[in-house]
Amino acid sequence: MKMFGWIVGLLLTGVVSGQTVPGWYDAGHEGRIDSLLSVMTLEEKVGQMTLFTSDWDVTGPTIREGYQDDIKTGRLGAIFNAHTAEYNRGLQRIAVEETRLGIPLLFGYDVIHGYRTIFPIPLGETASWNLEGAEESARIAARESAAAGLHWTYAPMVDVARDPRWGRVMEGAGEDVYLGMKFAAARVKGFQGDDLSDPFTLLACAKHFAAYGAAQAGRDYHTVDISERVLRDIYLPPFKAALDAGVGSFMTSFNEVDGVPATGSEHLLTDILRSEWGFMGFVVTDYTSINEMIPHGVAADEAAAGKLAVNAGVDMDMQGAVFYDHLVGQVESGEVSQGEVDEAVRRILRMKFALGLFDDPYRYSDTIREKENILTDDHRAAARRIGRESLVLLKNDNNTLPLSSDRGRILVVGELADSQEDMLGAWHGDGRATDCITLLTGMRNAIEGATIDYVANMVDAVKAARRADVIVVAAGEKWWMSGEAASRADITLPDEQEAMIAQLAATGKPVVVVLFNGRPLALPGVDSTASAILEAWYPGTEAGNAVADVLFGGHNPGGRLPMTFPRSVGQVPIFYSAKNTGRPRDANNKYTSKYLDESNDPLYPFGYGLSYTTFEYGKPSVDQSTINRNGTATVSVDVTNTGQREGTTVVQLYVQDVVGSVTRPLRELKGFERIELAAGETKTVTFALDNQSFSFYRRDMSFGSEPGEFRVYVGEDSRTTNSINLTLE
Repeated sequence: MKMFGWIVGLLLTGVVSGQTVPGWYDAGHEGRIDSLLSVMTLEEKVGQMTLFTSDWDVTGPTIREGYQDDIKTGRLGAIFNAHTAEYNRGLQRIAVEETRLGIPLLFGYDVIHGYRTIFPIPLGETASWNLEGAEESARIAARESAAAGLHWTYAPMVDVARDPRWGRVMEGAGEDVYLGMKFAAARVKGFQGDDLSDPFTLLACAKHFAAYGAAQAGRDYHTVDISERVLRDIYLPPFKAALDAGVGSFMTSFNEVDGVPATGSEHLLTDILRSEWGFMGFVVTDYTSINEMIPHGVAADEAAAGKLAVNAGVDMDMQGAVFYDHLVGQVESGEVSQGEVDEAVRRILRMKFALGLFDDPYRYSDTIREKENILTDDHRAAARRIGRESLVLLKNDNNTLPLSSDRGRILVVGELADSQEDMLGAWHGDGRATDCITLLTGMRNAIEGATIDYVANMVDAVKAARRADVIVVAAGEKWWMSGEAASRADITLPDEQEAMIAQLAATGKPVVVVLFNGRPLALPGVDSTASAILEAWYPGTEAGNAVADVLFGGHNPGGRLPMTFPRSVGQVPIFYSAKNTGRPRDANNKYTSKYLDESNDPLYPFGYGLSYTTFEYGKPSVDQSTINRNGTATVSVDVTNTGQREGTTVVQLYVQDVVGSVTRPLRELKGFERIELAAGETKTVTFALDNQSFSFYRRDMSFGSEPGEFRVYVGEDSRTTNSINLTLE
């Protein structure tokens, strides 16, 4: 109760430890929570801290044996993997009408990039650099999910990820801190809206707290070994951005941080998240991560693991049944305080009140509303638009793209070209393969004047290529090759795809490669042989139509990479904001930092992407070359569309701290703007840089800026040399 009193004491100022009180918080609910806590048994309190899965994904719409009894006795407060309005209404009825206190259940589900209408995977969507689009897709996902009886999504994933071998890179916003912060906030706002009690919104969950994206060797669930400085400079800021956007729940990560599994880390869950940041929602574990502290080697048994977790600050145990089995006895024996349990239950009930479940527990269980809001024409149209904005043109020799509708005979090659399930990507909610438009179907929908042949087996493609005027190859990964538990040691194209692309190119016909994948791939061979390369990621329900819009020029590609593409896996991890060494690369000096057998440079850098038009950037200017820490510098740049058609570019601003008290990155993204320009049009783009833009964790671990010289770069990607100097006093 001490934490609650501290929070209430600061409510009059509107700020809790630097955090604005979230919009969903209602101090009036606290009295109702007090009343509930005063009449709840210890078993009922622990029930609120327990989350179990239904058997939906295994056997269809069923609840595991015995769970109905747990609901009736108040020993189960939340369920995941149960969805549809009718089914969840039945479970909610048990909780509300057949239990002693009638506390409603909370229903959660992995709605990562759509519920039934599936949008591009989050990494692909981030390639749009369109924050409004990301907020819109999350809002539509929330609308569909809430109509299907859900209250809570385990998204967004805000882990910074710099190793493409890690399968879960597909689930986040990529390698950059600033971009990750912006997309974290946009997605939280999309899911939660302005009012969590609105029955078309979802409670969001920022995951995985913290540093899961730094798993060694890109291997899922593996060890993380980073300094406190790296934790705070790189991995925590997107979580803080999600919190500042009002996120109501956090999920712990599987990994350890500084030798302590995150699920048992008081430093993460109490010192930082609650005491330092003032988080007022609740913390849920990832799947059985309390139990997993035993093989981690920090707990001898489940009882010890549970004690570590609850004392660290975990409020809800996902699927492990550790609190369910042991917490009552631990409170009765004095191993865990009653106050810890009461505070955890308070935080969970706080979110149930915020969602309006105590006012109307069935507000998310309307079957008529469900039919009216699932996979609508408007939702499909949004998926198509956001899908095409996510595509990145990586190569386009001799203006191979866009294809003309009268191009003649087009050969489409590859199994992925007509695989509906592979358009969905991993973590596709309730997405159905049968709803998906494939590349082949999308291309046939787009044109009538050309003949389109299709060969699924690449072995037969060379023979068929002789009759073609242009060849479109669908290459990449099957959908299950990225996502959780889908790390890859070799991130080149699977099977014999690269060799086949080379053979097709050897026919002399233009070869367009469309990539479907959930991570950056090493593609030097394809880059050297293909005429054009279009990165499509897994675009979702409207995949084929979105890709066809770009292939045939109905939409000019404007996507930019949110992660660096390496030349070879031996360069991994490779990311643009690396630090220099004391011996920077020098081709004329062997004893500098480089490879004997590979360039240091990526194949495609962060922020990179081509267009069907061209853009010219003027030299940036600044309104004042010297500012103090209370001032703001306005950087301006003129951008001109020098081509023959309209197009979109992403103007990117990077800052380099030339000399610091600790080593600093070569450059860091600090601003971007996505702009559309007509042919010949010029726009002036401005960025405001303030003290926050130059701040970091200094040598003494205080956060702030240091006086000195800074170099400001403005251009089309992270390699730009277009710069101006700025001094901070």
